[in-house]
Amino acid sequence: MRRLLPHPRLTVALALTWLALAQSVGPGHVLLAVGLALAIARFVGPVLPVVPRVRRPARLVAYVGLVAVDIVRANLTVARLTLSPLSRLAPQIVEVPLATRDPFVASLLAATVTLTPGTVSIALDLGAGTLTVHALAAPDADAVVAEIRQRYEARLLEIFEC
Repeated sequence: MRRLLPHPRLTVALALTWLALAQSVGPGHVLLAVGLALAIARFVGPVLPVVPRVRRPARLVAYVGLVAVDIVRANLTVARLTLSPLSRLAPQIVEVPLATRDPFVASLLAATVTLTPGTVSIALDLGAGTLTVHALAAPDADAVVAEIRQRYEARLLEIFEC
């Protein structure tokens, strides 16, 4: 079964997305959706990352909520900073040592940092175990590192088995 359907969740998601975009569940659309979903899943399968098993789904939902709230707060902070005198800015490039070597979790951490206004992930080096981040207002680099590790990375390590 695994050989015929190597990525079942991706296949179902692609088929449902096609049907939603087509706004039809006619036999032709269903057949086309399933065919395309099977083909796309088979072709992109070799480049898909291995997603670790979610150990605590409730914490994943809480994490998404936390990131959403942080995005809103950071937007307000960045707006205030951009409307303030330039002397209030203290941009820095910070190296965050990673506790994880899992590519998926590290990439998710980098994406979270980039999604939050005021910070951008510049480089992710799993070999060295570092995430390089540019922070718009970071008078204390150690505080930025501690916040990223405690607020995001620690939670991701609790959520995923890695």
